[in-house]
Amino acid sequence: HASRVKINQNNTFMKLIASSVITTTLLATMRLSSAFVQRTNLARRFSTASAFRSNVVSSSYPSLTRLRSTTAAESAAGSVGGAIGEERPPVLITTPIYYVNDKPHIGHAYTTLACDVLARWYRMEGRKVHFLTGTDEHGQKVQEAAVKAGVEPQAYVDDLSTTFQELLQVMAFSNDAFVRTTSSQHKAAAQELWRRLEANGQIYLGAYEGWYSVRDECYYTESELTQEGKAPTGSDVEWVVKENSFFFKLSEWEKPLLAFYEANPNFIAPESRRNEVVSFVKGGLRDLSVSRTKFDWGVAVPSDSKFAAELGGDKHVMYVWVDALANYISALGWGSSGDSSPDGSHLFDTFWPQPNGGGEGKNSPQVIHMVGKDILRFHGVYWPALLMAAGLETPTRLFAHGWWTRDGAKISKSVGNVIDPKELVETFGVDQVRYFLMSEVPFGSDGDYSERAMLACANGFLANALGNLQMRVMSLIFKNCGKAMPSIPHVPSDQELTSAEQQFHECFTEEDRAMLTCARTLRERMQAHIENQALHKAAGEIDSVVRMANKYIDEMAPWALKKTDEARMRVVLWVLADALRHVAICATPFMPAASNLMLDQLGVQPHKRDLGFLATSAVDSRESVPSGTEIAKPTGLFPRIELPSEEEA
Repeated sequence: HASRVKINQNNTFMKLIASSVITTTLLATMRLSSAFVQRTNLARRFSTASAFRSNVVSSSYPSLTRLRSTTAAESAAGSVGGAIGEERPPVLITTPIYYVNDKPHIGHAYTTLACDVLARWYRMEGRKVHFLTGTDEHGQKVQEAAVKAGVEPQAYVDDLSTTFQELLQVMAFSNDAFVRTTSSQHKAAAQELWRRLEANGQIYLGAYEGWYSVRDECYYTESELTQEGKAPTGSDVEWVVKENSFFFKLSEWEKPLLAFYEANPNFIAPESRRNEVVSFVKGGLRDLSVSRTKFDWGVAVPSDSKFAAELGGDKHVMYVWVDALANYISALGWGSSGDSSPDGSHLFDTFWPQPNGGGEGKNSPQVIHMVGKDILRFHGVYWPALLMAAGLETPTRLFAHGWWTRDGAKISKSVGNVIDPKELVETFGVDQVRYFLMSEVPFGSDGDYSERAMLACANGFLANALGNLQMRVMSLIFKNCGKAMPSIPHVPSDQELTSAEQQFHECFTEEDRAMLTCARTLRERMQAHIENQALHKAAGEIDSVVRMANKYIDEMAPWALKKTDEARMRVVLWVLADALRHVAICATPFMPAASNLMLDQLGVQPHKRDLGFLATSAVDSRESVPSGTEIAKPTGLFPRIELPSEEEA
């Protein structure tokens, strides 16, 4: 399919009819900027290290008084970072580890891309970042699939894990680590978590009987099943007949969890997902079966378990979700021989919140878990309860996004409408796919993929609006400014300016100021959305600057000014070039290749491409386009995509 794609490099520029962005609206945005950058400290977590480490929680829960304080403004804002210019804490950003029952699809790419955008943005702020992804390789479903394929489970997972690692390259992801649950380091950490739970009296031996979905690797109650007798996800369920099992005392954590959610209202997002979790917990928690004996492909329950004498001939492996959830700390070296970050510090100490003064407050590490809504229960209920019970700190943020459909229909292998991200990239280009996925639908809601929408993004906004804008501006500069970037507007010596604000008003017209205000406040506006994982809104801010710049260049007509007022032409081109510089730097997390090509053409040096080199207000001109820098003849950013017609296909 990709080989039939026809790329027309010489597409005709389509004039954009964009809505006017008037100066008064922009100034109102500036006045509201302080609200955008109010720092919210999501490090207010329920600290359990001393309260629950060795004692079963009493019915009165007296230890719930140790809750990290926060201001009302911080609680309302819901961010995990701080204002521009503040010292920012280290941040751990994680995808769920992906189950290796098939090749990766658009859902896997979507979650990992969201994490990649966050990781790139925070690195550009100068923060310490650890971006973690990986594969979940144990469980009954994997063992059954391996048997069906006629191979050993390890060989089966080795093959499929490779496909997920290849996706990282295809989508230009920048993860710092890739964890596999079959690694010895992970197994050691999962077993250490088990020992902690046992030592704290949170594990007991019993027998499980009830409904279980192999596909979901999830236990369900009778009331949760549909009228058709299926799991809420649509998966088949089977009745497990009295299987010996270890249980985690999840029921004892019902009140502590509810107190935790109340004290940390921004722990789970969006709000609809938080309400879902709170409702589930309020409905009552049952103790959780955390081991299986019907199969052996998993992490073995530690041989030094205090229940060893009672096991008889049974060989227990951990419930796959206890095993899988432990990846978030096993990959940091917790519970094993350890792992170190490049600067020599222990990853767990650096990137996971510590119970006793380990970066309390604004310098406490931030942990952002990004998951699909189908695994919300495991991350929003089981994981914090397990951590509390083991005497470990909880993550600071759990964001559960929606699912993708295709042309309005649920994606399914049986229907044959599965979306392969590799094929998308081959057809449309990696940056085009990245930007589409992050901008097309409100992040957190379900989204529908259609080829028509993908083409509208690739050709309409990226090729026509952004690509043609860059080509027009750089071609005009190359042709009319001596093949060098224009200089900042000249100020006569008898008009000495005493401040950046005075310069801003003296050197530029009202139209220039409106354009510069829109561009120079881009980072600040995007920052607010990034902190709340509203990635579609962050992308929308890029869109607004690009469309205003297209309107500005059409109205200012620098090609006509060449004949009537060359000095004014240079001012207009300088304004446009600086606007493009802001767009390119801010768009880097979304479109790294195209953004860096833009910056290359603008003559921006590689070490000046971080967020710190952007303006923080409309009158901030500490950095600008590199005036006088020689430039090469510009090339196109985004080729126009033409797909074959149905008859040709």
